[in-house]
Amino acid sequence: MMPTRSAEMHEHHPDANADNCNRTLPRHIAIVLDGNGRWAQRRGLSRTKGHEAGTENIRAIVAACLELGIEYVTFYVFSTENWRRPQDEVRGIYCILIERLARETEALHRAGVRIKHIGNRANLTPPVAHAIQAAIDRTRNNRRMTLTFAINYGGRMELVHAIREILRDGLDPATVDEAVVARYLYTAGMPDPDLIIRPSGEQRLSNFLLWQGAYADLHFTPTLWPDFRPNDLRVALAEFQRRHRVQTDRLADDAGKNPAPPVSADVPLLPPHLQRGAETATTQDG
Repeated sequence: MMPTRSAEMHEHHPDANADNCNRTLPRHIAIVLDGNGRWAQRRGLSRTKGHEAGTENIRAIVAACLELGIEYVTFYVFSTENWRRPQDEVRGIYCILIERLARETEALHRAGVRIKHIGNRANLTPPVAHAIQAAIDRTRNNRRMTLTFAINYGGRMELVHAIREILRDGLDPATVDEAVVARYLYTAGMPDPDLIIRPSGEQRLSNFLLWQGAYADLHFTPTLWPDFRPNDLRVALAEFQRRHRVQTDRLADDAGKNPAPPVSADVPLLPPHLQRGAETATTQDG
């Protein structure tokens, strides 16, 4: 049974991000980690090296989001479709995940980050499932940021799972509405993403947060994920602000308030020392 109907889960509103216009920054950013293999191939490296570089890049983007006060960040790490890849590559990805979770969890804990997982853990290997659970247990009481890893995740599978759980619980069909369905999703208790970012030039969601992303802004960039820097995040946020600025100004005028200044693509998101550190963390020798 899913742990999504516990007392700690608040009622979910499907269009909760409809009030984005009140925010100068998104509350929840979701990112598809795409382009690791192509990044490696262009450098004559193995695809596993590309996944190592992509995983390393998570640290820099999380640091930037922490500095900005972003409350929720979700990374699409491994999809249900990724099992079709060569087994050596799949094993390499999971070895990287185990190692990085063990290495990074304590630092994330000290930074006040809560780690969560969405996806099906049933067919993960025991070491992977254990590493995920250990990170969740260590950080479960933190509230500064919720960092979610979508591992063995698929949006369609999530909906099928939710439907099965609703049927198993014997709910009256007349009582099943969008809010009820949302409580049975892996993301129950989390706000829907305001902004979904996809690097690598592809312009599709690829089965990522299909229900939750119904009203999200979408940002596509040709930059491959291992090369996606805090400056690329800055560009995405500036675009998000431009889209919502008119509504923000209108609401601010109605309320007699001045909206917060926007994030400019020309102004660093991080202080210089953190900017240098974040960019250094994402630099990989080819």
